[in-house]
Amino acid sequence: MPHLKPQVISVQTHLRDQVANALRANLIAGELRPGVIYSAPTLAAELEVSATPVREAMLDLAREGLVKAVRNKGFRVSEMTDRDLDEFTEIRTLIEVPTVAHVAATASTEQLETLRPLAQRIVEAAREHDVLRYLEADHRFHLELLGLAGNQHLVEVVSDLRKRSRLFGLGSLNETGRLVASAEEHVELLDLLVAGRAEEAEQCMTRHLAHVRTLWADGRGAARGSGGPAGPARL
Repeated sequence: MPHLKPQVISVQTHLRDQVANALRANLIAGELRPGVIYSAPTLAAELEVSATPVREAMLDLAREGLVKAVRNKGFRVSEMTDRDLDEFTEIRTLIEVPTVAHVAATASTEQLETLRPLAQRIVEAAREHDVLRYLEADHRFHLELLGLAGNQHLVEVVSDLRKRSRLFGLGSLNETGRLVASAEEHVELLDLLVAGRAEEAEQCMTRHLAHVRTLWADGRGAARGSGGPAGPARL
């Protein structure tokens, strides 16, 4: 058996994750645009790293459905159609709305209140125009809320859906304050759950997902109309 070098692997993995996060940030901001092909060497030069971690990071994004490999050229940023948006929203609604009702009936006040800091963080990030912090807190809130139902497979399905429906172009929407209303719905939902008002919580979740659907569509349009491709954010 060969003598492996754990430290080298750890460093490389860390760089790969950093590159993947930088690329996701540029997708969210609309600087890497849907339909455009980007080569690993070009992105590596912009990020001031070697091409290898960029290729590895792009393969991670490909598994998430955010980009597609183009033979001998690079990676094309995936486009989402109106049908894609509708289908993602429909699936999430079928899963998350009844799950919220189940959580309202079974979760304790103490369990629900552990989500309060995340809900507040989402609102703070939206008001401060910190889109990456907003997305991280939003992602954790939804998955931890669903996790209270006790079905880990359900959580994994929703996590995968959320990865595939990244809010391309969200940065430009964030600058106009469009995210604040959506952010505040998390606090409203949590208040309803704590109060045991299951039917109203279901209605709130349904409204929230419809709101997110609109943001997806507007973010996609912002990404398309943002002009020429911009360079990726530095690591």
